[in-house]
Amino acid sequence: MDNYDVIIIGAGHAGIEAGLACARMNAKTLMLTMDINSIGRMSCNPAIGGVGKGQLVKEIDALGGQMGKAADACAIQFRVLNSSKGQAVQSSRAQIDMNRYSVYMRKMVLSQKNLTVKEAEAKELAVKDGKVAGIVTDKGSIFSKAVVISPGTFLDGLIHIGLKHFSGGRINERASIGLADNLRNLGLNTLRFKTGTCPRVNKKTIDFSNLIIQSGDAIPKPFSFSTKNIQQKQICCHITYTNKATHELIRSNLDRSPLYAGIIKSTGVRYCPSIEDKIVKFADKERHQVFLEPQGLDVDEIYPNGISTSLPEDVQLKMIYSIAGMEKAEIIRYGYGIEHVVVEPTQLYPSLETKLIKNLFLAGQINGTTGYEEAAAQGLVAGINAALNIKDKEPFILDRASSYIGVLIDDLTTKGTPEPYRMFTSRVEYRLVIREDNADLRLSRIGFDLGLVKAEDYRKVKNKADGIKEGLVFLKKTRVSYGNKLVTLEKLLKRPQITLNELKKIHRLKTGIPESAWQQIQIEVKYAGFIQRQLKDVERFENLEKIKLPLDFDYKSLSGISNEIREKLAKFKPLNLGQASRISGVTPAAISLLMVYLRKEKLFRS
Repeated sequence: MDNYDVIIIGAGHAGIEAGLACARMNAKTLMLTMDINSIGRMSCNPAIGGVGKGQLVKEIDALGGQMGKAADACAIQFRVLNSSKGQAVQSSRAQIDMNRYSVYMRKMVLSQKNLTVKEAEAKELAVKDGKVAGIVTDKGSIFSKAVVISPGTFLDGLIHIGLKHFSGGRINERASIGLADNLRNLGLNTLRFKTGTCPRVNKKTIDFSNLIIQSGDAIPKPFSFSTKNIQQKQICCHITYTNKATHELIRSNLDRSPLYAGIIKSTGVRYCPSIEDKIVKFADKERHQVFLEPQGLDVDEIYPNGISTSLPEDVQLKMIYSIAGMEKAEIIRYGYGIEHVVVEPTQLYPSLETKLIKNLFLAGQINGTTGYEEAAAQGLVAGINAALNIKDKEPFILDRASSYIGVLIDDLTTKGTPEPYRMFTSRVEYRLVIREDNADLRLSRIGFDLGLVKAEDYRKVKNKADGIKEGLVFLKKTRVSYGNKLVTLEKLLKRPQITLNELKKIHRLKTGIPESAWQQIQIEVKYAGFIQRQLKDVERFENLEKIKLPLDFDYKSLSGISNEIREKLAKFKPLNLGQASRISGVTPAAISLLMVYLRKEKLFRS
């Protein structure tokens, strides 16, 4: 019978990062998938990144994950979103050649040392004395020291097209029923969420002549800090709009929509609603944007982003015909909605290990998230912790002040999510100090220490960090004549109208500082006051995070707080006072009493 250190269930974005991380940390790893050809398949839109999501991809890369490198190798259009706004909210996004991405990831997985891939369906977990000991598949049992479950939408997935519905994890792929039942039977609380996708349209049947062209950035900005330049061809997208006729058609067929006929009862994605939801909830809007996104360089499929739907096929066809540019369009594949099982993420530690079963980790949509990037980030964290777990090492936990990944996981494990969770910059309190551009400076040392970042890449990051320090000192010390005064270059650069490029031209700066350091130098100078204030906030936050709470803490013995708060603390088992303070309903007064109790029992000293 086979034995492994770690078993990864699923080969999507979460499973890939988990599997690669475990294997690269020298754990004997098995990845299970129902179809090897589906490794890295992009189920929905052909894009990676976006507002808040681009930061996740950068952080994954800085820690030694694969998504950023894969995106750079397969992207056919790059754009920096919010480029006219401040650095804190700028996010990268790229259109991806979907087939190339899957081929790239499949090659990475199948060639990775210490990683074995097998086709099988996980039916149930083998659990002994409260610890996971392996899994039972449709082809036999496999033992392991840890398991990471990353099943995407396959857990008891139910696909809806109009009033028809059938079991499936993705269109034409079977769902995982047994494992969903097994998780419930083991005592994990579950929910059902809903997501969906758009119909795909034949590019050759679209009239682009009168549509708005959406070009990418003239100079592509890669996701990975190790990517030198983008080699592949770059293309444009197009924009069109729905109209009154589209909206009237949808309204007149709502009785055939599973969303409005009462067939789908699950909670859908708030920030990426179906076109049916848009028409009903935003009835005052006369039109909605539709982005026509190519799915690759060598395919004729177009993804009309913005019209996700589970309407019947005949209505989808009429809807497409009603939209400018697609009056004669041919649908290659129809859109659909899908309901799937989610495990309440408050049942997890920030390491993504379940509180109920030791050595069992969950990652991706099973934790209530939506999006490739959120899944990959969780997969990386779960994989790292599974590898650390079997070596009896301390868990790897990122906090809210260190990363977007830390915010994502803290939100899930501390607050839970009543609907599919999507990352945004607005969720991040310290976004000015945890930006996209400095992810390598924040996280590469951690990735290097874990064995995931190559020595050469980490050396470049150190050189960049040294260059930033040197550059800041240079700007502080160097004085130049400006308006009959001698001023430092630092003060000059603080002026809104002065950029570093202009400063370089005017004063011909020759310093030997790496080019990669100059962007951070400009940001540090321009935003110095704001950054210093936010760093003080971070310091206050970290003080609470440092006050640890024992996992076996007896909250029932606490006096002076309500039974409700006691029950919540006992249920969530927070790791520290900071996490306890973010549990819904736990008051500042309760935190103060908890701190007094800890001092009294000499569990910590201020």
